[in-house]
Amino acid sequence: MPTSRWQRIKTTSVRGFHAYANWLVGISWLRFAVLSLLLLILSGVLQNLPPFSWSYTRVVHLPAETIEVPVPPLPPLPPPGPTASDPIGPRPATGASAPGSDGQPVIDIKLPPGASEAVREAVDEARRTIEAAVQEARQEAEAARREAQQQAKEARREAKRAAQEARRQVLREEVQLGESLPQLAFFWIVASLVIKITYRKQIQAEAQAAQAVETAEAESLKRQVVEARMAAMQAQVEPHFLFNTLASIDHLIEVDPQRASQMQKNLIALLRASMPTMRETGAEGSRPRDLGRELAVIRPYLEILKVRMEERLTTEIDVPDGLLSAEFPAMMVQTLVENAIKHGLEPKPEGGKLSLKAEVVHGKLTVTVADTGLGFGRAATAGTGVGLANIRERLQLLHGPKASLTITENPGGGTRVTLAVPYKPLEGA
Repeated sequence: MPTSRWQRIKTTSVRGFHAYANWLVGISWLRFAVLSLLLLILSGVLQNLPPFSWSYTRVVHLPAETIEVPVPPLPPLPPPGPTASDPIGPRPATGASAPGSDGQPVIDIKLPPGASEAVREAVDEARRTIEAAVQEARQEAEAARREAQQQAKEARREAKRAAQEARRQVLREEVQLGESLPQLAFFWIVASLVIKITYRKQIQAEAQAAQAVETAEAESLKRQVVEARMAAMQAQVEPHFLFNTLASIDHLIEVDPQRASQMQKNLIALLRASMPTMRETGAEGSRPRDLGRELAVIRPYLEILKVRMEERLTTEIDVPDGLLSAEFPAMMVQTLVENAIKHGLEPKPEGGKLSLKAEVVHGKLTVTVADTGLGFGRAATAGTGVGLANIRERLQLLHGPKASLTITENPGGGTRVTLAVPYKPLEGA
């Protein structure tokens, strides 16, 4: 058979097997039991209908040596000499206790004393006659024995031929074409039962694997969407901040050149630190970063705002040097600081204080951003909460239940936002 034709047959068979297995898995056990019962009934009905009711004769010939034939035993030899029913039994001769030298029995007839010679001769004649009769009887018995043996052999041969003929008659039987239909139906049901059980497990395993892959892909896609949202939000915030900062620098150049120069230096530091952050966040998603790089963006940002807000803004950053190398998601602290300034301190006429603190609590890196502004959701510039929602979603995707975002009221007035993530020093930081 050509290879291409064999491949087509193989492919068709495999496709048919999978289609049948999927159909078996798709039906319920009750339906499977009902269909199995109907198949057994149908096989029993078809067994008696043409063409399954047609039959043919099958004859099996066995070799003769394989046939065991019971053979009657040979008749035993008659005992030597006269039997107990003989009128004259064997008698040992006078002075002798054994048969004669020729193996024949000795006939002993005792005569009374004084018997005549004629009587003795008559007795001897009678003895000889008896011995001759006994010898003749033995010869006849031997001939009868030989004849019986010959007849027994003939009977054995006849019995063997009869047994062979009878054996041939037994193995000559009629075979119906559909007599194996019930057995085939039962075998089909058992095979289908095995396929239904094993194939269901295989499909479940494949479904679980596919679901795991789909979940992983969905999580990755979701993470990318969240990071894209953060990058888009950052792109929206940066132009406003840059325009305001540049306008402030332009104004200070005329009024206070020294402050304008300081603001320009802070803006350069901010752009130098934030531009790589924005590119990495948009391109690599959840690439791990350290807390020190986040502070490198926040410090010049706050310095610029302090120049713009003057004495209305005071800041305090309390981050130990040992935590600067700790892994921390990008742009989260920056978003919290921007919200505190925009919705808490700027709307307040007298301004206030912004505090940033980092510490390790119960194995988690905790970063707290607190302000003494108007309070959460009380300012007229309160946003829609998209930034905080994005932070929560990113934390869930990155660390699951191990990370948290908590918003509470600051004891001195304003809002306190706490971020907690598993503490892990970043390698190579």
